[in-house]
Amino acid sequence: MDAVTLDGLSVALRALRLLTTDFGHLPGPDLHVNTIWPGQMELALHDSRLDSLAAFEAWREALGIDPGTVTYGEQGSGSTRVLTACGEFAGATVKLTAFATAPVPAVVGGAG
Repeated sequence: MDAVTLDGLSVALRALRLLTTDFGHLPGPDLHVNTIWPGQMELALHDSRLDSLAAFEAWREALGIDPGTVTYGEQGSGSTRVLTACGEFAGATVKLTAFATAPVPAVVGGAG
């Protein structure tokens, strides 16, 4: 099997270029393009740097991803919330993911 060339990543890279032009005002995600899925890019938003759920929604809306396709999950025994959605942009598949720390539940009552 031949290795994927940089030209083989051109669909995702062109889409990335358009994202920077069209949506440069949105919060900056972690970006990932790889040779395993050359027509896909991944945008990941992490809670430690920004309000990742609000940023996820801004990106979802900008990319025109149907809100009904968003999936919710948890990891780390429920300590991290995860939103995921996929859509198409400029011929590339875009996987959008947000990670957010789950709020610590308030303790009601007390030791008696």
